[in-house]
Amino acid sequence: MESKEKEKVNGMPDGAAIISGIEADALAEERQIISEAEKHAAEKKDYTNKKIESMLKDAGKEGREQAEAVKKKIISNVQLEIKRRSMNIRGAVMRDIIERVEKKLDSMSGDSNYRTILIDWIIEACIGLDSESALINTSENERKLIDEQLISEVTGRFHAKTGRKITLQLSQAPPLKSQGVVLTAADGRTAFNNQVRTRMLRKEREIRMAIYNTLFTDDRKE
Repeated sequence: MESKEKEKVNGMPDGAAIISGIEADALAEERQIISEAEKHAAEKKDYTNKKIESMLKDAGKEGREQAEAVKKKIISNVQLEIKRRSMNIRGAVMRDIIERVEKKLDSMSGDSNYRTILIDWIIEACIGLDSESALINTSENERKLIDEQLISEVTGRFHAKTGRKITLQLSQAPPLKSQGVVLTAADGRTAFNNQVRTRMLRKEREIRMAIYNTLFTDDRKE
């Protein structure tokens, strides 16, 4: 089955605004963790530099050249270690943000706002799939929200946004195991995955850049 993806639709729907707020909150909660890790790395680097200076003072003329070489090697190793730890931290932050967003959205599945989020996801999938007829599949809990009224609202907003018509039906396939929407063309040839984890992975580069720009600006000075 071929999978198709398109850029996010113009404008930010209500559901997207809610999700954006959740992602921002999750990122903010990570700052303290990162700050403590960076402080530890800085302390280690400072300690190493002081030890190197002590070595140089103790070294005589004959050993100064050798001591300088040792200094460069130690500094290089420390910098590599700091960068390695920094990359590991960024990866952990990324995974934690995704997990936090998934848990937050899962806890909202019974909230009055969640119906709006689900509608936005289906509309995005309709635009991404670009088909005249499609089947909607979601998790078991989300299926309870999909009725004729919701489908009518989706098709109406889709037509208003794109000028095109689409026919939607609830899929008879087993419910999805994870949260979100998968839209499959009626002919079964193409599908658009708009599940929570897939949505987050589409935004991975944006999230990583936000983490880097917010929490790791000192790396640029290295």
